[in-house]
Amino acid sequence: MPSTEFHLVTKWTVDASVEDVWWELSRPETWPDWWSSVKQVSVLHEGDERGVGTIRRMHWATALPYDLTFDMETTRVEPLSLIEGRAVGELEGLGRWTLRANGSNCDVRYDWIVKVTKPWMIRLSFILRPVFSWNHAVVMERGRRGLLHRLQRRASY
Repeated sequence: MPSTEFHLVTKWTVDASVEDVWWELSRPETWPDWWSSVKQVSVLHEGDERGVGTIRRMHWATALPYDLTFDMETTRVEPLSLIEGRAVGELEGLGRWTLRANGSNCDVRYDWIVKVTKPWMIRLSFILRPVFSWNHAVVMERGRRGLLHRLQRRASY
């Protein structure tokens, strides 16, 4: 049986401080305001003061004709450098944001190590692997563009 696990890595260099990028990425409830693929984020359970233990239901629109919904529990937070969570639902696995200062810029890395769980995705994963990877890249590029626009607007205030 083919593997249904994907390890997708996204890297951005953002013309903004780590603090500003952290502020936006650490508040997923606001993502629908600037990330066109994020349709809704609802908090199901509040975590501790750092956000560890917070569970959010996330509804995503993809570049393909399907949506995905999964719950994401924040499992690790290192302020200004790392946010990690565990996804359960239509995708299952680990998501990890890593931020690093690079001069006046911020280097952002997102690791998304997940298994598909929808029956049709499992059956077709061996054929659709490149399509799923492309889809992820499109969704993440929408996020990068939205984040840049959001940070530019914030900087002009």
